[in-house]
Amino acid sequence: MKCSVAALLGSGMALAVFATGSLAQETSTYALGVGVERMPGWVGSSDHRSQVVPYIDIDVPHLGSISTTDGLELDLIDGEAWHGGIYGNYLWGRTRDSLGKLGGIIPPLSPRIHGGGYLEYRFDKTFSMGAQLSHDTQGAGVYTAIYGDVNLPGFWYVEHSVEVQWNGMNGAAMRRFFGVTQDQAQAIGTSPWRPGAGAELATIEYDAFIPTSHKTGFALAINVGRLQGDAARSPLVRSYGSATQVTTSLAWLVHF
Repeated sequence: MKCSVAALLGSGMALAVFATGSLAQETSTYALGVGVERMPGWVGSSDHRSQVVPYIDIDVPHLGSISTTDGLELDLIDGEAWHGGIYGNYLWGRTRDSLGKLGGIIPPLSPRIHGGGYLEYRFDKTFSMGAQLSHDTQGAGVYTAIYGDVNLPGFWYVEHSVEVQWNGMNGAAMRRFFGVTQDQAQAIGTSPWRPGAGAELATIEYDAFIPTSHKTGFALAINVGRLQGDAARSPLVRSYGSATQVTTSLAWLVHF
């Protein structure tokens, strides 16, 4: 399972896949855990915040999966190489506190559920590529992601992989996260900004699973992203944040 747009805006992690076996496994697997995640305070922020997060990953071959890192995927296409179907996930927003000195001027954003579809091609057990397209269920934007994932050769008992991903938004989603109205611009001393549709974020992520027993282990994720296009040019990012977005996490998992 691959990283979602929500994960790249707020977490960007794919931890439990290592605890649940290879892409070719044919038995249902379950992983539970808890971890600490350090992420930007808001999308485009240069400040970070830490939070404790639960991890759940359930994978049922030929049916789909649900996890707190990758969201929901229901397989409607379940071939040797091609996979696809229904996709859903949870999109983090931003709080007044996380906005810091922008709080009370730039509005907070409530978390949202978004849904759509995904299509993936698995070349072999090592390499896969795919795409996701989803829409905010409350009508505030369309999100897309294109990704490629490579499982690296293991060493000792460590399993690890690298994923690259490109994310885009339509105009409504861009304006929700990066737009600045005339009144807001006057209050924070910048120019107004009305971004359009296009590229939003490009990331590279390293994931590793380090077992501590037959059923337990630690999962590490390091995600480094760079905002693109109108997102990077937003006054919120240029004057009060950073185009470079880094998220890290460490979780302890039990799988069965």
